[in-house]
Order: sequence, then C-alpha cells, then structure tokens
Amino acid sequence: KRDFFYIGRGISVATALEGALKLKEISYIHAEGLSAGELKHGPLALIEEGVPVVAIAPSGKTFDKMVSNIQEVNARKGLVISLGDNEELKKVSKIFLKMPKIDELLSPIVYIVPLQLLAYHLAVLRGNDPDKPRNLAKSVTVE
Repeated sequence: KRDFFYIGRGISVATALEGALKLKEISYIHAEGLSAGELKHGPLALIEEGVPVVAIAPSGKTFDKMVSNIQEVNARKGLVISLGDNEELKKVSKIFLKMPKIDELLSPIVYIVPLQLLAYHLAVLRGNDPDKPRNLAKSVTVE
C-alpha cells in the first residue's frame, strides 16, 4: 500500500504525527498523522480495504473514544495496527502491540520507539538506506 494513517487522541496525537513523519522520511511512503477525533471530518473517506491505520491508544481518558475510532476504521476494512496497554485492543485490531502500563503523559516517550522501528524496517524492506534519507537537510537554517 502507498498510504499509512497514524491516529491518536490527546497527548498521543504528537506520537501519531511523529510516527507518520518518520515513515515518510526514511521509507518514502505517504503517511498522515491525525487526531482520531478528526477522522469523521474527511480522512475516514480515504480508508478502504487494506489501508494501514496505526492507532496509538494508551489507557487513559481518551481510550474508549480511540476504540470507537478503531471500530470506524474496521467498518471500512482498514488494517488496524494498535499500540496500547489494554488487551481490549486485541479484539479490534489486526495487529496488536502490547505496551507497558505507564502514565499516559509519559506514553509518547515509550510509544514512539516501535513506530521508529516500523519505519526503519519498512525502509530496509523497500531497499532504502535509513541512515541516508534523500532530500533531507542535516541542519536547519534559522531566518
């Protein structure tokens, strides 16, 4: 597939954005990081059979809404890859990555690691050198 979606709620939106960015940078696959609450406002129209959707869903105040968003993706036959500490995600995900139970505010630090590894391994599978991404500057110029 040529498209990936990463979804999260609350503090996990930043993790979704960073996961999508890493995938774009080194594997050259189009990826979008989104607030799962925004799915119904357009992005859900792009979900069809087999489209990978990575759901970042640590336990916390947004967990139940994330499960609902995952079910919306499933209704459109998207391929859900979920990261979380709650076994309930197994029931609604094609692939479930069990994460350690930690404070929700610390979850981005831990949850980004498997997303970086996903980007790395997809890059290698596609024959890309993840240590030398194309068209990226090593430094940023401040204007």
